[in-house]
Amino acid sequence: MADYLSIDIGGTFIKYALLDDQKHLHGHQQVKTKENIDQAILKQVESIISAVSNETAINGVGISTAGIVDREKGEIIFAGPTIRDYKGTAFKAHLSRTFPFPISVENDVNAALIGELWQGAAQGENDVFCITLGTGIGGAYYHDGIMDGTHHQANSVGYLLYDPETKTNYEMRASTTALNRTIEKEFGKGVSTKEVFEKARLGEEPYIALIEAWSKEVARGLAQIILLVDPKCILIGGGISRQGDFLLNHIQKQLTTYLPTNFLKTEIKIAQLYNDASLFGAVHPFFKGGNIEC
Repeated sequence: MADYLSIDIGGTFIKYALLDDQKHLHGHQQVKTKENIDQAILKQVESIISAVSNETAINGVGISTAGIVDREKGEIIFAGPTIRDYKGTAFKAHLSRTFPFPISVENDVNAALIGELWQGAAQGENDVFCITLGTGIGGAYYHDGIMDGTHHQANSVGYLLYDPETKTNYEMRASTTALNRTIEKEFGKGVSTKEVFEKARLGEEPYIALIEAWSKEVARGLAQIILLVDPKCILIGGGISRQGDFLLNHIQKQLTTYLPTNFLKTEIKIAQLYNDASLFGAVHPFFKGGNIEC
């Protein structure tokens, strides 16, 4: 039985796993993302594919990546500061010359949303906005298909709410990178996000206050999405979503601050597949019979 190789490229780690014909992920691995000098990430991905394909029969490779993707070309057409010199990285063209199986490339948040629609918390939904909180913040919107705009640049929510005084935007204040920076400033090096949430759950006030302040920043961006798009559902993804209802309650409590009275109708949900969502979504194009239009 041949598998599909799914690769998820983030600013910090490259994660990869195999998906079998029964839609089970297995063989999870991760490596530190190299500094992207001289196409280092493309070479890293090529090396991963080569190593895995030498051990396993592969039917196709799906790549989920940070940055704005032209999915037809399989190429990065815009990238922020998370990965340097990433624009113009032609994954599909390069890898298709090297390997005999098909290559699919998708933006990581689009892939996460597709994964949740296919195998996760958004099954059966048709009006869903997904926001992932991680090294940066990304957005994706599904309504009768992935809606990514004329120039593939829609839903770039990390750039929302720019403040010229602090020279910061939404993701600089509300990403988990921003949260970790605040944790280090308040409690010192070596204190993890997990520890902060654990202490907050126990009712320790300084930790609750920190999470509430960060949740307020997250809620500000969600309010903009609701005002502009009015989706039926917003999914919150990324590794931090493992904090579940505790995280959700803090964010929801802050949301109404930024919306008119009785305006909030959108359901806010935690993504179900966590860090596996993009791995599922990246290889979805190779499976027939699904009803997700991409």
